[in-house]
Amino acid sequence: MIANDKILKALESALNHLKLSTSALKSRDENTFSNNVWHIAAELEYALFLFSLAFGNKHDTLKVKLNPEPKNLQFGSLMVEVEDLLEEAKKLISSRNLLDAYKSAYMARHRVFKVQEILAKKKREMLKKK
Repeated sequence: MIANDKILKALESALNHLKLSTSALKSRDENTFSNNVWHIAAELEYALFLFSLAFGNKHDTLKVKLNPEPKNLQFGSLMVEVEDLLEEAKKLISSRNLLDAYKSAYMARHRVFKVQEILAKKKREMLKKK
């Protein structure tokens, strides 16, 4: 029960940083956007860690292949997908469906990693131009 509350708080924190990152993206503040994306990833890592603790020794449950490649590689659309997945995970936790909530959080983390990958690539390209 306590783990569910902590997972929920981590997901809510990720959603708060998501909202901040979205507003930073709209105002073209790349540093704030990147910083908030990092916080989203950190909160998702923490939530997934808590999920693993909640599942205990049932590690087979967590070995689900959930890495479909995102089709749309625009920051805005990826962030919308992350928001949808996080909202879904919150609802699933409330209904005590931890496995599906884990899957949603895992897929959200994968989308955030894709955003971070795009940001890193963009930064490398900018450094090459200098």
